[in-house]
Amino acid sequence: MRLSNGKLSMSLSPMPAAERAQVLTEALPYIQRFHGKTVVIKYGGNAMVDDRLKQSFARDVVLMKLVGMNPVVVHGGGPQIGRMLERIGKKSEFIQGMRVTDRETMDVVEMVLGGLVNKEIVSLINKHGGKAVGLTGKDGGLIHARKMVMQKVQADESLASEIIDIGQVGEVESIDPEVVALLDTRNFIPVIAPVGVGADGEAYNINADVVAGKLAITLRAEKLILLTNTTGVLGKDGALLTGLTVELVNSLIEDGTIHGGMLPKVRYALDAVSGGVRSAHIIDGRVDHAILLEIFTDAGVGTLIRS
Repeated sequence: MRLSNGKLSMSLSPMPAAERAQVLTEALPYIQRFHGKTVVIKYGGNAMVDDRLKQSFARDVVLMKLVGMNPVVVHGGGPQIGRMLERIGKKSEFIQGMRVTDRETMDVVEMVLGGLVNKEIVSLINKHGGKAVGLTGKDGGLIHARKMVMQKVQADESLASEIIDIGQVGEVESIDPEVVALLDTRNFIPVIAPVGVGADGEAYNINADVVAGKLAITLRAEKLILLTNTTGVLGKDGALLTGLTVELVNSLIEDGTIHGGMLPKVRYALDAVSGGVRSAHIIDGRVDHAILLEIFTDAGVGTLIRS
């Protein structure tokens, strides 16, 4: 029985009080260890489209802030961009996994990422008691970008590589963390859309995993967390692998254990750890409260990579 909005309400839970106390005491040393530390979270996948998981994510981020951590959220929005392009009658085109982004598509990217998606995340966090502020990389000169140069994959390696123009797709040139640091000191939670700005003022669409990793390095973050639609890095027997070192991860790449769609995620995690981030985590965003389980429990809920 508890008070809810000034009224008595009954709350039945299958977890006994002793087990609840155990959960809290298990979390205590992690709360103490990470107090005042920055954690960059790349938010995407199912966690970003399932209503239940969206609420779970927002509560996790608010709790992190309340216990003294500094969460910084970087979000994607590829499916939302695709749906908006379809609504206006424009076909999505991809080359080597990258969205071809002409000027019209870039306008849609900015509208969806910097507007619809970003503001929804901000509203969710604020609804659960946080103080979120939405940004794009253009705000305060946060993300300086340059045009991505893509080379055509040649079947014959002796042939000269052909440059492919995929439009306003960018790479991170540098990050100015001043605006994020200021928000952190004022108890705000930054929510960042991965749109950068070039030297000529041109906007660039940048991979959200890349932005999250570079931002984590620049902010000297304690952790980089990448939410995915998988359980994490799996061994050849299908078992979840965690507590991995950079050396071990490289060997798993060489022997083919890590391959396919997981490979880019792992490389971004390796880059972050090599750049000074204490640990990188690839976790299953389909699990309720995945972030809290990974940070504040002994077992965790994904793959941890450290130097």
